[in-house]
Amino acid sequence: MRAVLLGPPGAGKGTQAARLAEQWGIPAISTGDIFRANVKGATELGRKAQEFMHAGALVPDEITNAMVRDRLSQDDVTNGFLLDGYPRNPDQAVELDTMLSDLGVELDAAIEITADSELVIERLLKRAEIEGRADDTEPVIRKRLEVYATSTAPLTAFYAGRGLLVQVDGIGEVSEVTDRLVAAVETR
Repeated sequence: MRAVLLGPPGAGKGTQAARLAEQWGIPAISTGDIFRANVKGATELGRKAQEFMHAGALVPDEITNAMVRDRLSQDDVTNGFLLDGYPRNPDQAVELDTMLSDLGVELDAAIEITADSELVIERLLKRAEIEGRADDTEPVIRKRLEVYATSTAPLTAFYAGRGLLVQVDGIGEVSEVTDRLVAAVETR
């Protein structure tokens, strides 16, 4: 299985990525983990990314794409992977296609975990309270959801147009959502 995982903040992507990766016997690869590994390893890409992150700016696609390309060239992804947090826009999706073509493989699915915005806000506010995240206020969360909806709409359309998009409701018990995801992907 070679798939990307999409979904708004608070939809449970991280939780489901770990469960799906285990189910399918493939690594879950988060762009956050890739960034942290490159920064910690003081790689050239990590140093470049860190400059942008310290400035509070988004890491440019060129650097992100290079980090993902490097990660997808590693041996543990030979039998598949689940990308969480990449691609974030249609340009990155096109670049991912190029990376996979260079490896002689194709994407099997783009899985979008959907969730009602009000329930996601409630979930994130509760998480902020439990984890002491003072910066996760309701206005900040609403803005993040707005940015996600704006930036992801073209991405979901891109994958839907190619017949790869699978959308699954992410609200419910964790195991129920996992079961829905697996069934939706494996029966498409």
